[in-house]
Amino acid sequence: MSPTGSRVRDAAIELFAERGFHGTGIRDLAERAGLSSATLYHYMGTKEDLLVSIMTTSLGRLLTAGERLTADGDPLARITALVELHVLTHAVRRLETRVVDDEMRSLSPDHRATVVALRDRYEHLWQDAIDTGCATGAFHVRAPRVARLALLEMCGGIARWYTPDGPIPLEQLALRYAEMALGVLGAAGPPPELAVDSVRRTMALVDEIWLPD
Repeated sequence: MSPTGSRVRDAAIELFAERGFHGTGIRDLAERAGLSSATLYHYMGTKEDLLVSIMTTSLGRLLTAGERLTADGDPLARITALVELHVLTHAVRRLETRVVDDEMRSLSPDHRATVVALRDRYEHLWQDAIDTGCATGAFHVRAPRVARLALLEMCGGIARWYTPDGPIPLEQLALRYAEMALGVLGAAGPPPELAVDSVRRTMALVDEIWLPD
């Protein structure tokens, strides 16, 4: 993406997160990006095209990271890695993930179907880990689908309050969230010793996949 294209995308993410998709006008985007309205259209197409690009790019990267983290490992390791991934991305890319999570309702039906398909593929990684854990006795939860939704909501919520200068380092927050997730799932046996090294590996993967920005 060109530097100007990146400026347009960044401006859109900021404004959509602050004001919502429908509360953001073309003039607002042009002003935030430092462009004329006519020049803006060259880099974005329609406003919805820009929203779709933001959402599909973000979800595509999240899916890529999730698939790599869950390619091997038992259900407990897989769900721990997914929780760490979701917490880290929602903390370090707060505005982008808020746009993805909040603006699905703003998409037209055809575009919504494309974005939902990507989201569903990502959430399937969570559901497969939970279902496998229930089948093998690693997890004990009566409503696996509800558990998945609850965990995603819990982890995604960090985008609304996390600040880098808060009292708890992000690595520790990710570990605490992973511990809570295992509690929600009724993980069998004593709580595992979750190490900060796993969070750092996940963060390195996030940095690698989001590097194009």
